[in-house]
Amino acid sequence: MLADKHIVLGVTGGISVYKMCTAVRLLKKAGAQVRVLMTRAATEFVTPLTFSTLSQEEVTVSLWPADPHGSTDRGVKHIDLGLWADAMLVAPATANTIAHLAHGAAEDVITSTVLALRAPLVIAPAMDVDMWEHPATQANIALLKERGHFIIPPESGELASGLTGAGRLPEPDVIVAYLNDVLERTPRDLTGRRILITAGPTHEPIDPVRFIGNRSSGKMGFALANAAALRGADVTLVAGPVALGTPKNVRRIDVETAQQMHDAVMDELPRHTVLIMAAAVADYTPVQVAEHKIKKLGSHAHGISLELRTTLDILHDVAERKTEQTVIGFALETANELEHAKQKLEKKKLDLIVLNSPNDPGAGFGTDTNVVTLITREGNVTKLPRMPKFDVACAILDRLR
Repeated sequence: MLADKHIVLGVTGGISVYKMCTAVRLLKKAGAQVRVLMTRAATEFVTPLTFSTLSQEEVTVSLWPADPHGSTDRGVKHIDLGLWADAMLVAPATANTIAHLAHGAAEDVITSTVLALRAPLVIAPAMDVDMWEHPATQANIALLKERGHFIIPPESGELASGLTGAGRLPEPDVIVAYLNDVLERTPRDLTGRRILITAGPTHEPIDPVRFIGNRSSGKMGFALANAAALRGADVTLVAGPVALGTPKNVRRIDVETAQQMHDAVMDELPRHTVLIMAAAVADYTPVQVAEHKIKKLGSHAHGISLELRTTLDILHDVAERKTEQTVIGFALETANELEHAKQKLEKKKLDLIVLNSPNDPGAGFGTDTNVVTLITREGNVTKLPRMPKFDVACAILDRLR
């Protein structure tokens, strides 16, 4: 998969920089073109000349031309490389660089290129154990994962400080194999496809404070949006109320209620070739919404009764209005799961339905993994093992090829 791929390697200032010399050799041997970026600190460990010799390319250390007064360099290499790359690898990634990446600081040529990147980003942290385990570092790693970036976990062992613990940079062959796997999962095979994805719950207001909702986190829908964008699709994400960052190169429409999600989907549907309904849309909504917060006083002292009505069925209306679009739905079932999913597939005129159940360990709302069964219109049933939601997203998108 690495043959003829464009790889940008960002090298930051850690003792394990030397391992990346071997990584460059392995990437070149696999047929990749490699452009190396270095921080000033990284050059204290290995010279740019070493990486230039191994990569057979110029190494960039600064955003600025060496001779700013006489150079014709346009000074936008970070933009050019962000567009050139099929993938970017930052290794070793120090705690300082990770903090800058997590918070969008364009501090140097590496962090600036990441902000311009339109390809998958793979980060290989390397630092002392206490720095790795620090809550700030872990929060930054969690934020980078949430944005859809790939983290190669550091290995445990003896560290440069003499301490033993997690923080070692994996060996070059492990890093290159991980990068190859990321490229295999994110081929640019959806270029030109316009994909509309829904995600998260809807909140149906009872009063200005309370609502009827569900436990959906939106992680599955956001994983689908991220994976589709990485594979070249033009993605629109209609998101219910969730605490997730928008994946890069994804257009996002925020909604709150089932009615709003219905309206957004109906409005966007004609401009898209694919609809993936991953949202957990409320089935019922209050007939009346109280103007003020309902108090536990007077007639409400011992409880209240809510009159509910059914919400609009988005997939039903899509089936009535769609033209040539491919439509994929989700079914969360707790009993007679396969039978109910097949019924929904038929009733809603879907091309594919994704069945999952909260009864399966590691599946359902709020988890980072999922266990799903894919059922096609032709009756083919494929049960997938438990895997990260990004990998589930890739498996679903594979059905669009």
